[in-house]
Amino acid sequence: MSDVIKQKRATYHLYTFLVSKMISSLGANVYTFGISMFILAITGSALSFAANLFFSIIPRVILSPIAGIITDRFPRKAVVLVGQGGSILSIIALLSYSLVFDLSIIAIYITTFFYTISNTFSSIAFSASVSNLVDAERIQKAMSFNQISLSISGICGPIIGGMMFGFASIELFLLLNILSYLVAFLLESTLNFKLYSYATNDNNNKIENSLLQSLKEGLVYIKTKPIIYRLLMVVVWLNLFFTAVTVGTNFMLVKVFNMPFSLIGFIEAFEAIGMLLVSIYLATRSNIKYPLQFSKLSVLGLSVLVGTIAIPLLFHFSGPLLFSYFLLTMFLFGCLSVLTNTPIGIIMQKDVDEAFRGRVFGILEMMALGLMPIGSLIFGVLYDTVPAAMILIICSIFLVILTLVLLPSSFIRSIYPELKKEKTDSKPASEKVNDMLMKRQIRNEYQEHIVKQKQLCNPTTIRM
Repeated sequence: MSDVIKQKRATYHLYTFLVSKMISSLGANVYTFGISMFILAITGSALSFAANLFFSIIPRVILSPIAGIITDRFPRKAVVLVGQGGSILSIIALLSYSLVFDLSIIAIYITTFFYTISNTFSSIAFSASVSNLVDAERIQKAMSFNQISLSISGICGPIIGGMMFGFASIELFLLLNILSYLVAFLLESTLNFKLYSYATNDNNNKIENSLLQSLKEGLVYIKTKPIIYRLLMVVVWLNLFFTAVTVGTNFMLVKVFNMPFSLIGFIEAFEAIGMLLVSIYLATRSNIKYPLQFSKLSVLGLSVLVGTIAIPLLFHFSGPLLFSYFLLTMFLFGCLSVLTNTPIGIIMQKDVDEAFRGRVFGILEMMALGLMPIGSLIFGVLYDTVPAAMILIICSIFLVILTLVLLPSSFIRSIYPELKKEKTDSKPASEKVNDMLMKRQIRNEYQEHIVKQKQLCNPTTIRM
């Protein structure tokens, strides 16, 4: 296949990927909202709601490494489509059950369990295939498009779900989700997942290894890649300590500041708006030259921002100022989250070998998601016993130190040797000022010399 045809095909992949992700994410968000509201409406129990959340997280944590292994062993297009098909069949089964019998909580839990399993396989396989779908120069745009689709669905999903919940039946929520996944399935079936594939490994050899052996190979591979290992550690700790923000913000707004829920909804929406705007910016700008350094600066910004949430607890804020402050804070969180995730995604796509990409993404998802429930539990207990300001400030300091230790400047310069050269070539500010003053003195002396020459050449000039 010629390069021109590949480029055209990659362009098709890029925009089909955007539409597919946006449709499926929007349908999933509307479905999640509808199911959550339905559970709360018929049970009035927060425990029942939490149980559904449990069935949507635990299978993903347990099966992510297995999904990564399957992704590396079998054709990724098949894994994506089978996973999408499983999600569709899960919701069809729940819709059929609701039409024949009354919809029950147990049926919802079972559907959520199988829906999560199917979605885990399709999402990891898709994430591991981005660099096979588009050329290296447009991986940043593809990752930005992914963030755009997630942001739009995050903003519009609850809005559409809230508008529908008042007058639409739960069956309509289920039907909408089925249609959205069906459209995504049809679009993804037209993609060529081997357009930029350079893998030479034989799948038959990989299948001979046990699942445990394949997982060990993935872990050993991560250890041989310092940049991937360090980024994995950063992501894991970020996900753990950012639960302090998730739990702490809601705790502060509801319990400490008694803010109306309608205003809290606006604050949460501003985070998605920040994500959307920065995603659009990254999709249109040139490629990030040093992704690891860029991501480090964004992580440091996020770490400092965690501590700034404590400021309203330390100083008195009026109602409008408090609302504006949290709007701005959440907006910056959204912006910095994309500025952190996109460079990390670029590094993962470019630096991880194709034969190991599924396992690396699976291990990453397992570790990141696995710590979130633990973090929520830990910080939930801490906020009831320790001042919230102290928790946020300590987490902020810890994250800053952790980032500087895991991603020191020396390590980044070893990854990008040209950074050291640029630093050597650049002059200190004091030297630049001295150069400017010297140039100005030379220019003035030259101008005085020209004036004297003119005076000597002019016959009317009086000479002493």
